This record gives sequence, structure tokens and C-alpha cells, in this order.
Amino acid sequence: MKKLINTPENYVDEVLAGMQAAHPETYRIGGATGRMLHRPAPVPEKVGVVSGGGFGHIPVFAGYVGDGLLDACAVGDVFASPDMNPMLESIQFADQGRGVLCVVGNYGGDRMNFDMACEMAEMDDIEARKVIVADDVAAAGPDEAEKRRGVAGFVFVTKIAGAAAAQGKTLDDVVAVTQRAADNVRSVGVALSSCTVPQAGKPTFEIADDEMEIGMGIHGEPGVRRGKLRPVDEITDEMIDMLLADKPVEAGGRIAVLINGLGATPIEELYLVFRQAKARLESAGAVIAMHLVGNYATSMEMAGASISVLHLDEELETLLTAPANCPFWKV
Repeated sequence: MKKLINTPENYVDEVLAGMQAAHPETYRIGGATGRMLHRPAPVPEKVGVVSGGGFGHIPVFAGYVGDGLLDACAVGDVFASPDMNPMLESIQFADQGRGVLCVVGNYGGDRMNFDMACEMAEMDDIEARKVIVADDVAAAGPDEAEKRRGVAGFVFVTKIAGAAAAQGKTLDDVVAVTQRAADNVRSVGVALSSCTVPQAGKPTFEIADDEMEIGMGIHGEPGVRRGKLRPVDEITDEMIDMLLADKPVEAGGRIAVLINGLGATPIEELYLVFRQAKARLESAGAVIAMHLVGNYATSMEMAGASISVLHLDEELETLLTAPANCPFWKV
């Protein structure tokens, strides 16, 4: 393992301290466990929006605390769910009397602990609701969509939730539009190399230098196909084919596209993916209303990329393009 760290056991806490030191106008460490990252002060008279999950995916999850995004986020160890306590602390921080929405990736630990945190919040007379993000088409077929992992589509869903809350919508309305975003986003990725969790000290999985794996999850979960590395246009075509097979675009249908780097892939290569993805999606009749290219949901130093497509309606597009600001994304 070759990393710029001190000790593995202090890795997460020291990174959080660095984020607060670099961006004190946005991030503050809070909670009894020191594993909640939140805005400097809660925003009054709006629905709170929080999330939480394992570390190692920056900006997901905690990086998206900011204006028009998350109010607070619970932070776990690398690739490990936070426990219930920082989740409850996040809900308590964000609550301003109008309820709190929890945007949750579809992972067993995250769901279970947010279930408990929401139950505990109800005992404090805080209404806390959940929207589950399950956008990875490689993880399960359409008939078992509830089993899909939450991956980079979380970025779009969080933006929708934060914007809806910032506009003063009720909790019911924020939940409804956020759920609609979650229902209409699809993602798939390709991994070219493994990554190393500091506490483990060795690669999460093995893959040959001349191999790739289509559909691998952001923690190294198995994909749908491993094979020899191919030209980027062919790889992009395979991923676009999977996305369109799962949810086709209609002629003139407006979409948002995220070409996401997993941590170690140069931005130049992500632009190659976008070039081909744009051509394929437009040839299928789609209108790309917004696009993002960069590292928006990483997996430590894994090499590879993912493509996310959010199918838009008028309200979703308005919320997606509404102002937002955090150190990793400004709209």
C-alpha cells in the first residue's frame, strides 16, 4: 500500500478535519462521535436534507453538504456504513420543524441504520422520511430493481432533493419529487483497476493489467462481464446499450448525463467517454439538457468510469439547474 496517510485508523477523521480546515465556510465537524459533517448553521424554515454512507467516495456522500444540497451527512469508515448515532445527529441538526428527508444509497447497513435513526427521531417529534437510491442497472434486472446498488445517480438525486427543500416545498413534496428522480436515474460503470482500503492494506480485488470489468460496483462488487480492455468507444457503447435497454429515451426526451471518474482515471479519458456517449444518446433521440464530466462519486483510487442518465420532466430539470454550491460542484 502506497498512500499519503498517517495511520489507517485515523484516516477518515483526519480527512474530515482537512475538509473543515480547507472549507470552513461550508463544512463543520459535529456530533458526539465526530462523524457528522454539517453546514455551519442549520437553515431555518425549510425541510432538512441529510445523507450518510461509507467513506472513500468523495464527493459522495459528505462532500455534497452545501447550499441547495445536503444540510448534514453521517460518515462511516472506508466502505463501511456509519452507525445510527451520526445519522440521528444529522437528522437532529437539519430539523427546523418541517421534517427531514434522508437520501440513502441502497446498501444494507445504510438502510438498516437510517431506519433506526428515523425511528429514534420520531421519538423526538421529528418527522424523518427516506428515499432510497438504487440506480445501478448492472446489479439486478428491471424485475428486481429494488436490489440495485446506489451509485453515481446519487449525485442527481441529492441535487433534486436539496433544490426542492431550498424552494420551501413541504416534506411530502420534497419526498415525492426526490423519489421521482430516484425512479428515473440509471447508472452503469466499468472498472480497470482495484483500490486499497487503508485499514485493509491490500487491493480490494484482483484484475489483470489488460482486463476490465463492466458493471463492477463502487466497493468492488462483481459486475456482469470481465474481459480484455477494449477501445473507449466500444466500452462506452456497451454501457450506453445497457442503460438504453433498461430505460429507453423517447424522441426529444430531455436527459441529464454524468460521466463520472472513479478516482484514478484522467479527465482526458472521461471526455473521450462523454464524446461517444453524447453521440449515442443524441442518435437515439435524446436532448442533453445538462452534462457533468469529472470525479463526482469515486472509489478511492480505482481506475474506471461510470455513466449516469437522469430522464427529466419540467420540474426535475428546473430543480437540477437551480443554484447550488459546495466545494465540489457549483450550479
